[in-house]
Order: sequence, then structure tokens, then C-alpha cells
Amino acid sequence: MQLRGKRVIVTGGASGIGKALATRLRQEDLRGLAIADIDRSRTTAVAQELGALGMHCDVSHEEDIRRVIEQVRSAWGGIDLFCSNAGIIRVDPDRENAASAPDEDFERCWRIHVMAHVYAARALLPEMMARGSGYFLNTVSAAGLLNQIGSATYSTTKHAAMGFAESLAITHYDRGIRVSVLCPQAVRTDMYGTGGPEAKAAAADGVLDPGQVADAAVAGIQEERFLILPHAQVSEYMRRKVSDYDRWIAGMARFRRKIMANADAK
Repeated sequence: MQLRGKRVIVTGGASGIGKALATRLRQEDLRGLAIADIDRSRTTAVAQELGALGMHCDVSHEEDIRRVIEQVRSAWGGIDLFCSNAGIIRVDPDRENAASAPDEDFERCWRIHVMAHVYAARALLPEMMARGSGYFLNTVSAAGLLNQIGSATYSTTKHAAMGFAESLAITHYDRGIRVSVLCPQAVRTDMYGTGGPEAKAAAADGVLDPGQVADAAVAGIQEERFLILPHAQVSEYMRRKVSDYDRWIAGMARFRRKIMANADAK
């Protein structure tokens, strides 16, 4: 996809990967850029900094996403690229029990990591199908391909997000609609800054700056690649996983023991 002249929305755009992505996209001579985020003050500040539209949005509510899309459509006549980027992390309350998270944690992660992508597609697909073009960039995380030690809520919902993205890409490919999934490991953001063994597990291959992830995302969109891997090692990990699932599970269990032992020693 050539980005020049395109109309773009970035959710979770007031900080972290979202802010870096919006900043990087602004360099592409867009027709219009909108950022949507739950943090009102940050949204206003970043929108002013980038010369973008800034809108409050809780992506877990379909009506919020529809409102943002309708406002942008009213301003520019349509949307070419929707970057569904907002995310949260909830760690397992009991690190020795993968089912220990309360229902509300699973439900909140489900709505933000899965249903937000569904809501955006639901609102935009009629427009895109009628036009014969459109693009979705969904931030999924390497946890959606592999796993996130210490957070069953994150791992589960990110896997579901990958499943929806695949369905979206397959179903609408012949209508000219493209989909990319952005799947980094650890990134230096507020979410990574929560620390703990969960963060250390994600950071085993290094921590990228948000700008590096944004550069990878824009390159992937321009090449129309479905899978965007800012950490190149993830491709090999995926190969190992699918080639011998049992060996991969055992290896991840050993890795988890190491991470937890180091955490307990401090």
C-alpha cells in the first residue's frame, strides 16, 4: 500500500507503539491522520504535536469506535488504513496457576484485544468493499504466535486476535482489502515497564524502541505483508513450534523455570 494521500486512524495513539506509529505515518504525506486513545490529555497533546485529529476512545466499546470512524469519515470522506493498536497487560495473580485470573481480566482483555478489531472491521468493511480497497493493521504481539509466560489472559486473547486477522485477510482478499498483523516481542513502553518475570520473558531477545517497531510496521504495510515481525527471531520460534509442538512446550517450560528462578532469587 502506498501511504501518500491516505486517510489513517491509529488507536492507542497517545503513547508507546501507537504514538510512534502515528509519528512515523505522519512522514508519509498522508491526507489525514487521526489518533484515538482512552487518555484524553495525552491524546490532545499528541494530536497537537502531530497536527492530527485527536479523539477520546475506549476501544472496548463498539459505540466509541463507531463514533471515531464516523467523525473521521465526515471530515475526510472515508478511511483507507485503520491501525487497531490499543492493548493492555494483566498478569496471572498466581504465577503457579494459569487459570487464576478473574473473569473481569479475561473479559477486559477479550474486548480490547479481540472485539476492538471486530468492531473496527464491522464499521469499515462496507465502505472498503464498496470501494474495492482498504487496509487493517492489527497490533497482535508475538504472544499471539507463541505465548506470554505469566499472562494467560494476554496469551489467550492475542491468539484469538490472530485468528480473527487471518479470517479477515482470507475472506476479503478478493475484494482488495489487505490485513497486516504487527507482532513484536518486548518494546520499551509503559506496558513493558510494569516489570516482573513476565517482562523479562518477553525481553529475552532484546527490547526495541517504539520507533523501531513503527518503522517495521510502515515497511510491512508498504509491502502488504500479513505478518510483520520486528524481532526477526520470532519466525524461527514459530517454525520450531509447528515442527514439534511437544518439544516446544517442554522448552518453554524450561524457559519459564529459569525466569521464575531468577525472579525468586532477587
